[in-house]
Amino acid sequence: MSTYSSNQEQFMYQTIIKWITDDRWMMDILRNVRSLSLPDSWVCAGFVRSKIWDQLHQIEPRTPLTDIDVVYYDATDLDKKTEKVWEQQLSRIQPELPWSVKNEARMHIVNGIAPYDSTVDAISYFPETATALGVRLDEQDQLILVAPCGLTDVFEMNIRVNPHFLQGRGDMETYTQRIQQKNWQHTWDRLTVVDS
Repeated sequence: MSTYSSNQEQFMYQTIIKWITDDRWMMDILRNVRSLSLPDSWVCAGFVRSKIWDQLHQIEPRTPLTDIDVVYYDATDLDKKTEKVWEQQLSRIQPELPWSVKNEARMHIVNGIAPYDSTVDAISYFPETATALGVRLDEQDQLILVAPCGLTDVFEMNIRVNPHFLQGRGDMETYTQRIQQKNWQHTWDRLTVVDS
């Protein structure tokens, strides 16, 4: 996980924190997720990435999200039905949102790889470096951002395969098909698909 030690990384980190903190809609979502007290929970992937790319492209209003990805880690309950219960609870709070809740303590079974040891470990295997992002609010209402693959690619608007994804469950064919299907460059025309 990046320690945000360089000045550039620290600037990117603080910029994203400000963008999200200033976004009432995002903060409401983060507070509602926190209210469930899910263990090691984060709102991740497109929720964070799309905000950054919208800001860099000066897109308003926000680009619609196909889902709000909520991930948590609970090795004591691997029942898929439990995830649906949490989705239903979030849907009662904000029924207009496309919630998707996943227990990362279970997802290694779905993905056919060794178990993750935390939610952040699972995020580190997301397909693109620019998607391997998560945010949450702590009890003091401070925003925490994790970026296991760093922030450079998302800020430089590069779409690059995550090496961990390839080491885990992924292959280049699956990744390429995903990029074609997502067609992010149609929405954010300054993106570059980088061959790694």
